[in-house]
Amino acid sequence: MTETYTALARKWRPRAFAELIGQDHVRRALVNALETGRVHHAFLFTGTRGVGKTTIARILAKCLNCEAGVTATPCGQCASCREIDTGRFVDLLEVDAASRTKVDDTRELLDNVQYAPTRGRYKVYLIDEVHMLSTHSFNALLKTLEEPPPHVKFLLATTAPQKLPVTVLSRCLQFNLKRIPLAQIAGHLRAVLEKEGIGFEPAGLQLLAHAADGSMRDGLSLLDQLIAFGGGRSGEAEARAMLGTIARDHVSQLAQRLAAGDPVELLRHAQSLEEWAPDYAQVLEELASLLTRIALKQVVKDFDGDELYPPELLERLAGAMPAEDVQLYYQTAIIGRRDLALAPDPRTGFEMALLRMVAFRPQAGAAGGAVPPAAAGARTASQGASGFAGGSQGGPAVPAGRLASPPAASLSSAAPAAPPSGSQEWTAIIAAVDLQGAARQLASHCVLVDRQGAVVRLALDPRSQFMRTPAVEDKLAQALSKYYGEPVRLEFTAVVPQAETPARAGQRASQEEAEAARRAFESDPGVQGFRERFGATPLPETIRPVK
Repeated sequence: MTETYTALARKWRPRAFAELIGQDHVRRALVNALETGRVHHAFLFTGTRGVGKTTIARILAKCLNCEAGVTATPCGQCASCREIDTGRFVDLLEVDAASRTKVDDTRELLDNVQYAPTRGRYKVYLIDEVHMLSTHSFNALLKTLEEPPPHVKFLLATTAPQKLPVTVLSRCLQFNLKRIPLAQIAGHLRAVLEKEGIGFEPAGLQLLAHAADGSMRDGLSLLDQLIAFGGGRSGEAEARAMLGTIARDHVSQLAQRLAAGDPVELLRHAQSLEEWAPDYAQVLEELASLLTRIALKQVVKDFDGDELYPPELLERLAGAMPAEDVQLYYQTAIIGRRDLALAPDPRTGFEMALLRMVAFRPQAGAAGGAVPPAAAGARTASQGASGFAGGSQGGPAVPAGRLASPPAASLSSAAPAAPPSGSQEWTAIIAAVDLQGAARQLASHCVLVDRQGAVVRLALDPRSQFMRTPAVEDKLAQALSKYYGEPVRLEFTAVVPQAETPARAGQRASQEEAEAARRAFESDPGVQGFRERFGATPLPETIRPVK
């Protein structure tokens, strides 16, 4: 007769706190409670699937009912321990709340609470997915949960604690189980394969640990699947084929072509991935993961990488890519992954993400530090997409927030005649005095008419009279008194100033700069290429010069 196969997730399920992977904060609290004899009557274990909620509950039930006595280290050999391990212990009542949501089911379950345990020291109720109980079921449970008999313990587990009534939460000790780190999952998978005598490749285990997404049970289930898929072998190639990921060499090649700044080769390699029918979102995710390792290598010189990417590759790429390029590529990759669903098709979205990396990457300025006008305009295009501003391929670029000012020639050709000298004098006075907030706003909307002795006359548009308040006028008068070196008094004339106010001068300058940036942007060859090839349409309101 063929021996029944036991899944790895069941075979290697921890049977004692010492075997538990991760969750040290929960283990420490429970061990201390058991050793001091301060064991609460109700525990709530929360966390995502496969992190050990029911496993910890069963270990706790074993600690309470071991024939050697209540202990944090059950013997595992007595009848009680063995029956709990095999799910046959009569005083451990495991209930799946998802299938027993009716109030009658709960009442039937609680009818026997008052009776003493049949074999063990405690009668333990393990209710899984407790959030699935109905409101009436919770009401039936509350009284017993609050004042249970001394021989009863409640162990509740759920993936959605926010769905539990606060009346239940307040009656339980709550333990939030964390997602298990990738390194711990990979290490446990390695230990299991070594004990099973099955060959493996560390890079393949890294891929499985990443796909497990913090769940040890998912990791072991994927390992079972990989062993079957690979015919008893757990290699990287088998893992990638099973998970539908492309070989890491392809991701490394993409990064190397980015480092070389060769858009033709970059797109040619990207198009060659089509024959593998890849998940382009996953390709961008792996590229972002590699870029993270490159950034770490640039900052932490002792960083040696992991099984997926050798240290020599990280060393070479970290030296070939400027740090700002790495940050831009990473940001563009994760944004491109998010936007794949909006693209005409995943391949187009993937290629456009790579084009953004090349087109908007920061580069050194032209000789002598000058920035050509075309590049100054083109740099504004990438602010919304990548966090950097860049010109077309081969044109200089700088990070967003550091854009060069529009070309001086463009501004001078469009600038009107100089404003009257009175306006210039008032602008200089405002710049010299210490004014903030509302007082500065009031001053910037005025024009100096004249000053006669201690009286300063200002013209203020009737539409701006709402800015005048006694407190604001007093602050402005104090600032001007300090400027003139003697006390002054303000007089306002409600007329439209003939001269240009500082506020209007600032608005005019901003409009001129924006218009110059728009003209430079639209004349850039790279922008024109995008419009001709992809039918792109610039959004004028997004083109802003940044000083």
